[in-house]
Amino acid sequence: MLRRDALREYSRGSLWFLPAIAAVGALALGIVLSRVPVSVTSRLAFQGTADDARSLLITIAATMVTVIALLLGLAVVALQLSSTQFSPRLLRNFLRDRPNQIVLSVFVGTFVYSAAGLFDVGIAGGQRVDQFPRFAVTVAMVLLFLSLALLVFFADHLAHSLQVDHIMWNVEKNTVAVIRTLPPAEVPPPVPDDATPVPARVSGYIQYVAVPSLLAFADRNAVNVRLRQRVGEHLAAGTALAWIWPVSPGSSTPPLDVVSRHLHRHVRIGFERTLEQDPSLGMRQLVDTACKALSPAVNDPYTAIQAVHHLSALYTELARRRVGPIVVRAAAARATVVVPARSTADHLDVGMGLIRRYGAGEPTVIHALLSALAAVLLVAPDDADVARAVERQADLLVRAAERHVDEPEDLRAVRAEDEALRHLLDGSRSAPSVGVPTSSGRRSRRASSTR
Repeated sequence: MLRRDALREYSRGSLWFLPAIAAVGALALGIVLSRVPVSVTSRLAFQGTADDARSLLITIAATMVTVIALLLGLAVVALQLSSTQFSPRLLRNFLRDRPNQIVLSVFVGTFVYSAAGLFDVGIAGGQRVDQFPRFAVTVAMVLLFLSLALLVFFADHLAHSLQVDHIMWNVEKNTVAVIRTLPPAEVPPPVPDDATPVPARVSGYIQYVAVPSLLAFADRNAVNVRLRQRVGEHLAAGTALAWIWPVSPGSSTPPLDVVSRHLHRHVRIGFERTLEQDPSLGMRQLVDTACKALSPAVNDPYTAIQAVHHLSALYTELARRRVGPIVVRAAAARATVVVPARSTADHLDVGMGLIRRYGAGEPTVIHALLSALAAVLLVAPDDADVARAVERQADLLVRAAERHVDEPEDLRAVRAEDEALRHLLDGSRSAPSVGVPTSSGRRSRRASSTR
């Protein structure tokens, strides 16, 4: 099952997979259509001679080679621009773009269909003949016009897909879809001191965990399983992939080689991160875009602000779902599988910290980050952990802005947003379930700004 998922994920991001299928399909289509009898007087029949048909097929094949070269050239330019201007981790998104794969597949299929037709049209037994599959030649013309229409579509699609708004919206959409598959966080059981570590066989990133299959294995063997690293984190060969321990103290566990074989069957480790179960990758793509925009070489703070807006949508979705460690138990509570995962507070620390350090000298970026924190607090007003994380990040943001911005007037909007966020925190603090400690640093900072 996991290998099938890995193949599907690989083919989804491959530029050659669909074109290869299209080439085989074009050959099969040509074989079938060459046997379709069509009258010469039919409107579906090509009305030229066999030499005309061969010349047409040669022209179509040569044209498609040129068009394919043009498409690949534009694709390389788009990949280079995405990598240098936004983030190297966005290359995978472009490769996974289904319209690009479909257009390239049609071009390759048209070339193969036309080139293969030269073996059959106007030639039989090494001799020139007047009879040829006229309907098949007509289909070649249809494929030519379809390819020209798709070339125009590709140019329009490429122009839109390179816009930073479209790129970040696409990242947000894909990441939100992943977040919505995450279950609410639970408190994982502690790992006992005598738990058996299962070493990783290979180095790489944890891409996917087949939790139901892993739970079924744990339930059959009456053991608990806890992964050491989160999905998306790097793992070195020889280090612990997971710990196992029996459900009933004193019971035995399966042999280590059996457990290792099943663990590696249900936990996919690869050379790159994927978005299947790793929403942090989507956030990293947006954070990279913001940091690249704030670099002196680019100096585009508004792009960074847009990235923060899209991050705000992701953070609010995380806070709404109360994500964290994934704990799955068997029906009879005989076994437990734990997959560590970041909480909303952890995600805020990672994303906000990077952008804060790069954008501390730009008040509009700090203002956008404070607005994102306020949005997170609004969707989770009774979550004490989120409130603490929001207050901590707000403290860091305003202190960084005050250190890097010399003109006090430039911080007016930042202080106003800070005050509004403070009122939200006071409101959440008044709830019985939230006991957020007061930050003396925030009081002294506001007092000094008033002076």
